[in-house]
This record gives sequence, structure tokens and C-alpha cells, in this order.
Amino acid sequence: MPQQVKLFAGNASHELGEKIAAAYGTQLGDLSLQRFADTELGPSFNESVRGCAVFLIQSTFPPAENLMELMLMVDAAKRASAASVTIVMPYYGYARQDRKDKPRVSIGAKVVADFIQSVGTDRLMTCDLHAGQIQGFFDIPVDHLDGSAMFVPYIKSLNLGNLIFASPDVGGVVRTRAFAKRFGAEIVVCDKTRLRANEIASMQVIGDVTNQDVVLVDDIVDTAGTICKAAELLLERGARSVRAVITHPVLSGPAHDRIRNSVLEELVVSDTIPLRQENPKIRVISLADLFAHAIRNVVTHESISSLFT
Repeated sequence: MPQQVKLFAGNASHELGEKIAAAYGTQLGDLSLQRFADTELGPSFNESVRGCAVFLIQSTFPPAENLMELMLMVDAAKRASAASVTIVMPYYGYARQDRKDKPRVSIGAKVVADFIQSVGTDRLMTCDLHAGQIQGFFDIPVDHLDGSAMFVPYIKSLNLGNLIFASPDVGGVVRTRAFAKRFGAEIVVCDKTRLRANEIASMQVIGDVTNQDVVLVDDIVDTAGTICKAAELLLERGARSVRAVITHPVLSGPAHDRIRNSVLEELVVSDTIPLRQENPKIRVISLADLFAHAIRNVVTHESISSLFT
């Protein structure tokens, strides 16, 4: 008898969880979240998970209680005798803290990895990590999905004549080159220096974008300062149009206003993080099908890489 598969979603990703479950051909399981007077969290499963392959869907964007809620969900499932527990974390929070870039700082991505493993998680599924090397923080299997698999068809549908891709910083060159390779296109780089986090000191373009339709590629858009400044600079350097494709729409602080007032044709994002407000310049492409296929391939012991190669 095949093992029963059950999908549950935390509060932060309930809408995406419903889409993933529908794409998988099922419904989300029944999960309750008790909140005490002091805001302490207490999740509980309202149906049996004994002997089941359990998939828990939750992105860990701020506030940090989304991460805590997820960890309690894992613990509850393990204590209820689930056969296996896989975390489906579309957006891996704290991923930008992946190394010591100055003295006496934490490596937040490693702390989160240790937290995930300490509660007994059997497997992690995530998408477009800020640094792929974060997988090395884990001693459990990590399925690192490539969000571009869902973005590529949309970019192709635009039929842009002189397509070129741009990385908004040197650190994103590998990601941008992989994206451009799907189109046989060239890339340019926007080299930036920072005064401090979320504040750019200067930026310059490495490469020629004259009369080109530029697509900026990145994993995270936070305050949108970098992406909007890069778009302005690319137009100044002769680009015909500029749009951006970014997986995780953190969009904090002045981000929405900056995007509305920017020279960007559009900002294409996924639904790993739900938008907090409407924005006419933002187009959302769902990754539900990608995650549903990945979950199915895990259950049937098939290849994950086949989904995006």
C-alpha cells in the first residue's frame, strides 16, 4: 500500500499552500494555530498524520514568528508519528546572512539550518537561495528549486527583439548567466558599492546595453533601491526598455513607492511571499506547479533536477 501524503500550510503561506495542494491534486490538511494572550504560538493537527509523508509549507519572511510557527509544526508532526516530515520553504529567511562579512556578526542562515534540523526535519525543499552554498549548512537532503523554470515562458512570450540580461550586482552574475543561457543571450553587470545595508553609494554598468531590451535578474527585492537605480542607469546607458525578474518580493519600507515611480516596465515576481499591497507595475507568477511537481517527484523517488534542466 503506497504511503499517504499530507500537505499542510502555515499562516504565512496559506494561499500558496492551497495552490500547491490543488496542483498536486489534493487539499490542505486541517491544521489549527492557537495563539495565547502573550502571542505565544501553539499549532496542532486536527487529523491523523501517523505513518504519513507530511509536507509543511511555510515561507519564513519577517516576522520571525513564521519560522517559530514552522518549527512547532514540525515538532507536532514528529510527535504525532509522521513517517517523514519535509519542510517546503519557498522563501528561506535569513539567507542573506550567509557568511561573516565583518567582525563579530552571526551567520543567520546557519542558525536557521541548525534550527530546522534540531526539531527532526527529514528534508528541506526551497527555491532560489540567496547563495547556493547554504545547502552545505545541512546534513539532510535539500531540494533547491530553480524559479526561472516558471519565469522563462513569460519572458519568451514578450518576444523582446534585442534581449539582454543584467545582474544588479557582481554577486548575482552566476544566477543571471544561468538565466541568460536559456535564451542564448548575453549579460551585463551593474557593479555597486554600498555605504551600509540597503543604501547604495555608487553604481556603474559593465557592458553595452545600447538599444537593448534589458531584463534584470535577482533573487530578492527588499527596499527596491538597487533594482530601481540599476534600471535608471541602464536607460541612461542607452537601453530601449528595462524590466526585472525577481523571485522573492520582500518589498519592505519604501519599496512599493519606488517601484511605482521607477522607469521599470514591470517587476515580475513569484508568490513565495504574498504581496502586502497592490502595485500596477508588479506581475506575480505562481510557483505552485513547480513545488507540486517537486513534491510528487520526492514521493515517487524521481529526479528533481529534471523539472528545470
